[in-house]
Amino acid sequence: MNIFDFYKVSSPKTMADSDNTLFRRVRSVTFLSATCGYALYYVCRLSMNIIRKPIVESGTFSETELGIIGSCLFFVYAVGKLMNGFLADRCNVRRFMATGLLLTALVNLILGFTTSFVVFAILWGLNGLFQSMGAPAGVVSLNRWFSSKDRGTWYGFWSASHNLGEALTFITIALLVSRFGWRYGFTGAGLIGLAGVAVVLAFMRDTPQSCGFQVGESQPVLKSDKEDISYNSAQKAVLRNPAIWILAVASAFMYISRYAVNSWGVFYLEAQKGYSTLDAGFIISISSICGIVGTVFSGVISDRLFKGSRNVPALVFGLMNVLALSLFLLVPGPNFIVDVISMVLFGLGIGVLICFLGGLMAVDIAPRKAAGAALGVVGIASYLGAGLQDVMNGLLIEGYKQEIDGVDVYDFTLINWFWIGSALVSVLLTLLVWNARQAEN
Repeated sequence: MNIFDFYKVSSPKTMADSDNTLFRRVRSVTFLSATCGYALYYVCRLSMNIIRKPIVESGTFSETELGIIGSCLFFVYAVGKLMNGFLADRCNVRRFMATGLLLTALVNLILGFTTSFVVFAILWGLNGLFQSMGAPAGVVSLNRWFSSKDRGTWYGFWSASHNLGEALTFITIALLVSRFGWRYGFTGAGLIGLAGVAVVLAFMRDTPQSCGFQVGESQPVLKSDKEDISYNSAQKAVLRNPAIWILAVASAFMYISRYAVNSWGVFYLEAQKGYSTLDAGFIISISSICGIVGTVFSGVISDRLFKGSRNVPALVFGLMNVLALSLFLLVPGPNFIVDVISMVLFGLGIGVLICFLGGLMAVDIAPRKAAGAALGVVGIASYLGAGLQDVMNGLLIEGYKQEIDGVDVYDFTLINWFWIGSALVSVLLTLLVWNARQAEN
């Protein structure tokens, strides 16, 4: 018996059976492996953020070149998120997630051995394509294994994978880079990604039906052309829904502020406030750790206290995001206490917003068979915004840099308002979908 036989059942079981322990066990293991797998996707995505200052100091790339390289991932990821969102609705999500994680890990391993700008840009762009396979697989898996009444709760738990991955990156990769140099940051991320592939292949399952279960509310396995047509109709309904597109744009502006801190936060703390790479990485990692609390409790609060409505908590935590960025950027530093408080608030706010604006609110109002498509629409807008911020930040940072007595001095004034303004626009757009209704599933 191999490890995959652990999930086999001798005959189909239904939720009406008195003993559903096996179903719950398989579902729990699938959920945990999907969450762990996607967390390790993030390690392979955020490795670049740790090495920005060291790679500039080594003379390998300029700030503008790093901005262009970073944007390659986001722009390709945006297109890939849409494409892979539609594909994930129809695929074996276990294989889909494992394949993407394997390829992104290999890209990181290769990047540790090159200093060519063109090669870096191409490989980091390909990394965006492979990265875009992770989230659709995770969301579709949730939709297949959990009922609508619990969707918010479990989506919130799964969304904590973002923050787990970020925290792991800002601590472990920062430690590797500080001690051994920027190349080892990519090597470490690649090895961690390969470990994630083993976890996903060993423990994640595709659908309840693939394990012999028959669960009426779970996503059906494609078996006929008629079912395929049903998927097509559901996915077209997503594209025609204006509320989903408004949410997508709101998410795009939220992602500008999110990735501004994730991509350039360490650089900002080093260049503007004088922190070391390790200390800056620690401060930014606080937002990731606190984001876990935000994502985990976001779904529980909205499901239990607001009967599945996400609007009020989305507004509250959107304003919290604006406040956090204002503290982080407008209070002179270094001020360790204020910087930590700002990252606590930022982590809590972004943790909830990633869950709601980043997918759940769109999934709520989309047909059940088109969860991946809804995530894809939000994803392409979100990561176009993320890509835009990397280019804009790189240009603005280098454009307002002066050398004084042999030391680079940066003026972050425009950067400050770019980050804060994006967060505020996201809040205003979210108000436009306050009365959006859930689609028929």
